[in-house]
Amino acid sequence: MKHTLAMLVVNQPGVMTRIAGLYSRRGYNIESIAVGQTEDPKISRITLVVETENEAELEQITKQLYKLIDVIKINDITKDDAVERELALIKVSATSANRAQILQIVEIFRAKIIDVSLDALIIEVTGTQDKVEAMIALIKPFGLKELVRTGKIAMVRSAVQS
Repeated sequence: MKHTLAMLVVNQPGVMTRIAGLYSRRGYNIESIAVGQTEDPKISRITLVVETENEAELEQITKQLYKLIDVIKINDITKDDAVERELALIKVSATSANRAQILQIVEIFRAKIIDVSLDALIIEVTGTQDKVEAMIALIKPFGLKELVRTGKIAMVRSAVQS
């Protein structure tokens, strides 16, 4: 099962390397990892997507992560009501014959053209992982030249007050 972990860590060099190393040594593959500074410049937030066989494996790795002195807090937000996004930059072959079709797809997905050249377009798309993958699937037949993805970032929604 895939798990999305939201971690708060001390913002200093080597923290991400130690966390990734812990997963690697235990034979787990990190599907995506995104790191960025929080509202407090001394703290970074890591959004990590990892696949485990069962809850016991996840619990074991979480306990190991807490042993790292730079880890402040870990939340498994997999089942929480959260906002999840991914960003992708897609470079696609574009000719005068297919440019209009590509622009229609971009419009449908509420994506943006961020660079134009004679033979290519660079498209920026943000959204859920499913949305990004659907966009890539539709653009691929035009000639996918290059693709860069951020990996998932996520934030638990605030509780709704009634």
